[in-house]
Amino acid sequence: MSDLATTSPELDSAMERYRVELTGYCYRMLGSAFDAEDAVQDTYVRAWRAHAKFEGRSSLRSWLYRIATNVCLDLLNAGNKRARPMDLSAPQHQSSAVLNERPEVTWLEPVPDGRVLPQTADPAEAALAKESVRLAFVAALQHLPPKQRAVLILREVLAWKADEVAGLLETTVASVNSALQRARATLAGSGLRESDAADPLDAGQAELLERYLSAFEAYDITRLTALLHEDAVLSMPPFDLWLRGRADIAAWHLAQGIGCKGSRLLPTTANGLPAFAQYRPREDGRPGWTPWALQVLEISGGRITGLNAFLDTDRWFPLFGLPEELDESYEVQQGA
Repeated sequence: MSDLATTSPELDSAMERYRVELTGYCYRMLGSAFDAEDAVQDTYVRAWRAHAKFEGRSSLRSWLYRIATNVCLDLLNAGNKRARPMDLSAPQHQSSAVLNERPEVTWLEPVPDGRVLPQTADPAEAALAKESVRLAFVAALQHLPPKQRAVLILREVLAWKADEVAGLLETTVASVNSALQRARATLAGSGLRESDAADPLDAGQAELLERYLSAFEAYDITRLTALLHEDAVLSMPPFDLWLRGRADIAAWHLAQGIGCKGSRLLPTTANGLPAFAQYRPREDGRPGWTPWALQVLEISGGRITGLNAFLDTDRWFPLFGLPEELDESYEVQQGA
């Protein structure tokens, strides 16, 4: 029997149960928190308009995924592809590095965990979900053709059966299996690097993040770079600049990035990874700190492998529910 309700309150309630998982699906497809939420809203509007014609031959969940997939494919076929700075050029060296915006590029966006990761009591299921929204994985998905992307997410992340995916995409099982094989091969050749999930933190990760916060707020770049992997990467969308290696990252912080000295960090999570809201000292000299970046950290083997500083704080801080500024009370709360 269909779980599609026939009355307005029941239909609203039934669809709302799937909002987070649908948003996660659309985020993996589109690489944007805002586009994903818009896609889910469009999905619900289309579902509302068509629900009277729904014949109950599939579950409400399957039907909503079919609509959401069509919404995402329409957007992707219109050329909505997202990138990271590392997708566009070779790394620069600090001595010649410049901050260059590319208005023609649509950047991969971070997302709060709570918007895309449904609650689950299964640790393995939770780990897979977090792994599948981390920045590197979502960036790799952007290199897949739209239908291959949908097949890979549905089969590998959401564990749909091949015949279920074939029914959703109105194709054959053989086509689904072929698309999955090609998608796997593309990802295998993408150089996707493993990173550790942030929640829950183990003791080693928690200590690493505490040391990072302490070193950054003290602006002790020697201590900070000691926490980095030798091939760690620093990127700063919406600029296309990216740096690789401890030496260049350290030199950047002491030269072009010296304005970050005196910053304060608030812990959060994004994309299943540890993150910090960075606030820099006010430019007018008054006490307090103002938003500068959302730092999303990639960690592997007890070292930081990626520092992703998203600078468009007018977008990210409200999305993550972060304060508009910090005042002197921050120091009191920290026991300074």
